[in-house]
Amino acid sequence: MRRLVLLLAVLIGLAGPLPAAAAPPPAQLAAAATPIQIYGAWHCSNDACLWATPRSVAEFDSQNHWLVDRGDGRPSVNLVVLSFVNPLKLLNQTTDAATLNGVPRGMTQEIVNHFTSRGIRVMFSIGGITYTDDWDAALAANGALLGQRAAAVATQFGVGIEIDYEQNSSPNVAALQNFITAYRAVHPYDASGANPRARLTIDVAAGDRWLIALNQKATADWLRTDNPVLDWANAMVPARQPSASTAQANWQEHIDGKPQYNPPVPPLAPAKFTGGLYIAEGSKVRPECTDYANSVQKATAPYVQSVAPNGAGTTAGMLGFMFWAAEKPSTRGIGTAPPNTCEGGMGVGATSLNIPVPMPALRQS
Repeated sequence: MRRLVLLLAVLIGLAGPLPAAAAPPPAQLAAAATPIQIYGAWHCSNDACLWATPRSVAEFDSQNHWLVDRGDGRPSVNLVVLSFVNPLKLLNQTTDAATLNGVPRGMTQEIVNHFTSRGIRVMFSIGGITYTDDWDAALAANGALLGQRAAAVATQFGVGIEIDYEQNSSPNVAALQNFITAYRAVHPYDASGANPRARLTIDVAAGDRWLIALNQKATADWLRTDNPVLDWANAMVPARQPSASTAQANWQEHIDGKPQYNPPVPPLAPAKFTGGLYIAEGSKVRPECTDYANSVQKATAPYVQSVAPNGAGTTAGMLGFMFWAAEKPSTRGIGTAPPNTCEGGMGVGATSLNIPVPMPALRQS
């Protein structure tokens, strides 16, 4: 307010020049934005997230080339999460028409290498809302063994693992703790990020008002900066694409926590989560995919890069963005295969936001 009064005084001739320190130089303003480190897409293959059929790399690339080439030879993303592995089939090492030893047949080493050879990290997502009951059954049967089998898949394919357990009513957090402990016994937490198999993450709701028990446990025990267990959380997309203000309000809930809940949800460090937006949703091509200038990601990027901690963490800015979802996330609606590829949205975003490829070591606080 004082600066505004002085500026008005200068304009009407009632005061001398403003002090030299009244406004930060441009270099300081630019430095206020924390570089985005994660810019990734969940990937659903061509069959609405089943990954049931092996595909040749050539055919797969013809439908997904935008991910590895934003138009100038550089990838549009630095992370791809292949979605989804059925947790019960993984526990039981199921082999059937769609699954081989618990892993969808379309999640092949060749597809993983298609991305990793270009500096793009790959993770497998276990769960999704379709497999919530199977998560419950697998955890009830043997959470620790499920964690061991997830770790073995990570070892086999050279990937990280994402926990997508969308149980809103009484999630089995004790058994999920056993899963995480067993996984970490094989692949310990690695702050450097050098070992892709050590990447273990979790999905939480867009804000703090859904998946409350899971979010409370994850924030209190697994996503702490002083004793980290999981690498980060993804604040998932809400029911439909949010406005920029709604997206920011959702993400702010994680940063602030919910002290009024019982038990309270503590604040989450901005450096321990990403925010989710849609690139494919319904019957319309979305700006996130084709029109960066008019996208929610562009509008929210300043917030994502600068939001301050509020009780957890010391550095400003979230880790980045995750986008739902590449190729064919549902049996109906628009996907990201030609002609609706995303060079003009995420590709331009990757350039505009100076996304690092490969992903660097992540901020830890």
